[in-house]
Amino acid sequence: MDYGIRENLDSVEERIENACLSCGRKRADVKLIAVSKTKPLTALQEAYSCGCRDFGENKVQELVDKYEALPKDIRWHMIGHLQRNKVKYIVDKVYLIHSVDSLRLAEEIEKEAAKKGVTVNILAEVNVAGEESKFGTTVSEVTSLVEKIAGMPHIRLKGLMTVAPYVEDSEQNRRFFAKLNQIYVDIIHKNIDNVSMEELSMGMTGDYEVAITEGSTYVRIGTGIFGEREYKTI
Repeated sequence: MDYGIRENLDSVEERIENACLSCGRKRADVKLIAVSKTKPLTALQEAYSCGCRDFGENKVQELVDKYEALPKDIRWHMIGHLQRNKVKYIVDKVYLIHSVDSLRLAEEIEKEAAKKGVTVNILAEVNVAGEESKFGTTVSEVTSLVEKIAGMPHIRLKGLMTVAPYVEDSEQNRRFFAKLNQIYVDIIHKNIDNVSMEELSMGMTGDYEVAITEGSTYVRIGTGIFGEREYKTI
């Protein structure tokens, strides 16, 4: 089955390049994550054949199943809410956990990473818009969270992530992306040991161009690559 992924990727790629050009950034500064949650293996294989190597999943079991079935040069990103009791299943499989939203979760990642002798790359998730329906630490608490995580030897905090509100006009989310960038820069200036602050994960199918112009280094694209349909099998 042909999912039309190559054409979709070409369109996304062109839009990323144009967004970079519009704000004087290099295309290489922005990495594309194919958000493959609920999509079947055949769709991921098609995306892989088109050159995708970064895939994002929301659920631990789905990530593990796909990790086992697909090539090992894929970089898996955990972008959904991560329950502490599921951490042990993915610490040695993920390239980056985007959704660390509490000290308790970070402590669990540290514990399980130590057991398996690995170092886990993470981002701190910030609920910049303050939406009750979204996970993420608050704007006022994120710096304190970062400072506490910095002392954990099996974790590398690489930056920040946010899930912006769903909006019809992507420009409405510009202020949230700009705010996260401001927090990111402020934390960089603190020169906290063991915190590298290289990545800003923000922007999805509906607003990634705006996110890029506000400094995003990871855009998480699902519908824009795989289309609207929800697939029920892996």
